[in-house]
Amino acid sequence: MTSQLTSVRPRGAPQDAARWDYVLEVEKVRKAFPGVVALDDVSLKIKPGSVHALMGENGAGKSTLMKIISGLYQPDSGEIRLRGESVTLASPLAAQQAGIAMIHQELLLMNSMTVAENIWIRREPRNRFGLIDHAAMYQQTEALLTRLKLDLDPDALIAELSMASRQMVEIAKAVSLEADVLIMDESTSSITETEVAHLFNIIRDLRDSGIGIVYITHKMNELYEIADEFTVFRDGKFVGTHAASDVSRDQIIKMMVGREITQMFPKEVVPIGDVALKVEGLGLAGVFSDVSFELRAGEILGFAGLVGAGRSNVAETLFGVTPATAGSIALAGRKLVMSSAYKAIHHGMAMLTEDRKETGCFLPLDIQENMQIAAIHENYCRNGIVDEASLEEDCHDICQKLRVKTPNMHECIENLSGGNQQKVLICRWLLTKPRILILDEPTRGIDVGAKAEIHRLIVELARQGVAIILISSELPEVLGMSDRILVMHEGKVTGIVAAASADQTSIMSLAAH
Repeated sequence: MTSQLTSVRPRGAPQDAARWDYVLEVEKVRKAFPGVVALDDVSLKIKPGSVHALMGENGAGKSTLMKIISGLYQPDSGEIRLRGESVTLASPLAAQQAGIAMIHQELLLMNSMTVAENIWIRREPRNRFGLIDHAAMYQQTEALLTRLKLDLDPDALIAELSMASRQMVEIAKAVSLEADVLIMDESTSSITETEVAHLFNIIRDLRDSGIGIVYITHKMNELYEIADEFTVFRDGKFVGTHAASDVSRDQIIKMMVGREITQMFPKEVVPIGDVALKVEGLGLAGVFSDVSFELRAGEILGFAGLVGAGRSNVAETLFGVTPATAGSIALAGRKLVMSSAYKAIHHGMAMLTEDRKETGCFLPLDIQENMQIAAIHENYCRNGIVDEASLEEDCHDICQKLRVKTPNMHECIENLSGGNQQKVLICRWLLTKPRILILDEPTRGIDVGAKAEIHRLIVELARQGVAIILISSELPEVLGMSDRILVMHEGKVTGIVAAASADQTSIMSLAAH
């Protein structure tokens, strides 16, 4: 019989975990949305005290299943069992009370609240008058952060923290729920290698305490380092489950995409043209200073550096989001004051921002509305009249080229997977026909198949003469796709090197200065 979990679950202590072969079982779950079947009779089994990686291309159904397990969606059919008991998870609160915690890829923190307030929201300790006991909440937070070896101030506002620190707050919040099942969705996408190592130590401790961890990732090295088992989904269907040690990287990729990917970084030598962008002594008070470089037509200039080095800040200043306080910017030999993003677009620049949720997608709008928003006035409007037919045709064609998985162009972008949202944003900027394209973390949270497609697109644009700045925290990507690499450390350029003569060690040496 299925039970409706709406109150605190009868959770076993970690040492009781051995009573269950599987702490979580998903059997033949199906979920359809208008025009698309997101999950088609998929299954998943998580052992207590294990890390189980969930792999698949963007749109494979991973996030949909996790939203079902965490109570956000209800399945159309199928069964979910927790600790051997069939359950209905009617809401996220019911899932939490049942012993399931989820760390979402898109962070769900309140920027105006403190670290402690975010961790204990709706679970705050109360005094005898029923009021929030702030002293007790601070002490509980301090004890939790100490246990996890996280150097965070319980009283710090979320808005003042780096993206990496916010990720750690989400992890602390999930751990505070003392769940039997912990779902982690792309938890390393915005943290440094040192922080990744720390996170993996936390995961191992949680696994050893008997928690079953579902770990969603697109990074193969993480699969082999942290996972005991993995399951692959493709196009909403279950492909297979294996021990992580039994399958090679190429075999996993083939399971995910249904085909072999022979070249992840298809960099080609293309003719390098005239200087498209010249930056001299560029500065933004208190953020970065004295940044100088040239970028030529057809060239891919990689930006490397540790989190907080200032790479994204330079990109935003070039694009007019945060106008410079020093230095100069020249496009095709003409000096310009880049005072707004609109002006940058007008002069042939385009920029894909690193955070698609905060600064990229207009979530309530559909795919075409998200795509056309930057190009409609520049390229499709004459005398105040929009050429709707050309606009729709170009949007459709470019979506097909990038293999955006959607039932139609009027699907709300919020309903797409993160990877397909990223593709739509790239489509947006390609519609503007840019001469200079800034790509800030273009493959973050993207599966290997989509990465290869985006890399091929970057090479094709370079071949067409587009000048490209590629910002990435993944050194193999920077090294594999760039002609030259500009390295930053704490707001300053520490070197510009030819990619052909560089390696990860030399780039990290410059990044660490």
